[in-house]
Amino acid sequence: MANVFRSAALCLLASTPAAQQVGTHVAEEHPELPLWECDAGGCTKETKSVVLDSNWRWIHNGQYTNCYKDGDWDKTLCPDPQTCAQNCHMDGAGVREYASTYGIHANGNGLTLDFVTDTEYGSNYGSRVYLMDNEREYKMFKLKNREFTLTVDMARMPCGLNGAVYFVEMEQDGGVGSSGGSNQAGAMYGTGYCDAQCPHDMKFINGEANTIDWNATSDPPIGKYGSCCAEMDIWEANSRATAYTPHPCSLTGLHRCEGTECGDNDKDERYDGVCDKDGCDFNSWRLGNHTYYGRKVAGADFVVDSKKKLT
Repeated sequence: MANVFRSAALCLLASTPAAQQVGTHVAEEHPELPLWECDAGGCTKETKSVVLDSNWRWIHNGQYTNCYKDGDWDKTLCPDPQTCAQNCHMDGAGVREYASTYGIHANGNGLTLDFVTDTEYGSNYGSRVYLMDNEREYKMFKLKNREFTLTVDMARMPCGLNGAVYFVEMEQDGGVGSSGGSNQAGAMYGTGYCDAQCPHDMKFINGEANTIDWNATSDPPIGKYGSCCAEMDIWEANSRATAYTPHPCSLTGLHRCEGTECGDNDKDERYDGVCDKDGCDFNSWRLGNHTYYGRKVAGADFVVDSKKKLT
């Protein structure tokens, strides 16, 4: 779950036909997730919810024609970023779709996230969700001089997979206010993602479609622009390894990068960008403690056995 460090003003702006519009085929319904706030007097349970990242959502022309399909944009609906955003609608997902299409299951005291979910329209791989404070705003965490805990189950996470809980510097409203009216969907539909890897696979950045120089043959498909911001990895793990990593950037908030500032690996510019992609990580195995965390089996004993739930 990626959340936000800073607040952002929410404003309503008059504009021409808006970008990143909202579809009406499926009403958005957020799965519930409990959160406990604790102090010296005890803990209070709050019922919050999560929202699916916008990159996973169905994007169409307001009817049933796809704006994006099989890794590529429809050239008629999306000849340029602005026209694409005006033509295309991002649809919702109900709790049933969260489970049956995206493999996201609320189980009372937490979430279960499936890696592969097969549907009649194809297979969905992975997911990314954000904790909501209310229906239209992400939960803002202010953790200085405070404790943050979570319970995870890595028992069925093999090598090659990454189950992550982390914070990124997204805007509280998902970028609605700062988009100048070009983003109508906002946090309610999981918009505004960024991280220190400056991902180029974001379909929309600041309410505009990332269609310029879109490479549909890349894995994943990518566009010209990346979406950068600071990142704090609390938990990145599978059943074999785990890491805790801060990734600072030289700027504040979401930044749409272009060229060298993105720090792209394929251009040999990883260390020339605005964010520290490597970060300063703590990985117990790499730092020399080979018996602290791992999957306990015959001949391999660990202080923390990843076959058990851990907090």
